[in-house]
Amino acid sequence: MLGQAFQKSSEYQVSLQLQLRKLYPELVNPGLKHDFYFVHRLDYATSGVICLALNKKACSEATLCFHQRKTKKYYLAVLRGHVSKELIYINEAIGEDSQEEHGSHRMCTPSDLNCTSPRPAQTRMLILQRGLLDNYPATKVILRPITGRRHQLRVHCAHIGHTIVGDYTYSNCKDVLPYRTFLHSYRLVLPNNVELLDIQTHDPFTSNDPRNCWCPVETVNILDDRKLDHPKEPCGKSLATETDMASVRFHLATAGIALSEMSPAWVLLELGTEC
Repeated sequence: MLGQAFQKSSEYQVSLQLQLRKLYPELVNPGLKHDFYFVHRLDYATSGVICLALNKKACSEATLCFHQRKTKKYYLAVLRGHVSKELIYINEAIGEDSQEEHGSHRMCTPSDLNCTSPRPAQTRMLILQRGLLDNYPATKVILRPITGRRHQLRVHCAHIGHTIVGDYTYSNCKDVLPYRTFLHSYRLVLPNNVELLDIQTHDPFTSNDPRNCWCPVETVNILDDRKLDHPKEPCGKSLATETDMASVRFHLATAGIALSEMSPAWVLLELGTEC
């Protein structure tokens, strides 16, 4: 299942919150607006790891880690076109698009005349492979957002001229053929007082899955996110212009979700790649 924790489709009414309510009603907290302690969010069309806390204290500690930027998040994506630079540091503020319509919550960079209230935003990008996706040039990358703005990765990729495959909003409503948006929360590192949570999922964007229509031609880097941790970063703009439980382990095969408890206070979900 693809899904952001709280966002609902008016047609299908599918969300992670609703799926969890059906599968684990005993974990629902009626005192919470969204029934569960969601520590952070994923965009509706993004798959991968998301963190839930099992109590208020754990949620507060995890939320503080995010606010203090102690967490590390890594995403896999496939972009339109061939990105030339191997390692890219994108330092471009992100604000709201005052002209956005239809509830898309579209964001933009200050180069857009309609951009309002821009806030600093930084993303690191490492090229993994160049190839063809459904016979069109594409580049597979791993991304690390340093800040946490709405739609940050999607906006920054569009800013350098390489939108994420299947991103309807930032392709000006043109990229409609792929079966999904090619953005996946691949790894989450969450330090806390109990243990260091370091959760990594599989890579869904391989040539082994025929739905991807992905044919790599050139491997630039192996899937290793260490290059994104300590890059040489310039000052200024972008380099690129182009209930606690003792032990729980759920596998929600029918919903496409793998749910694992990593400690008595934490639950991490893997949002699967099936719709």
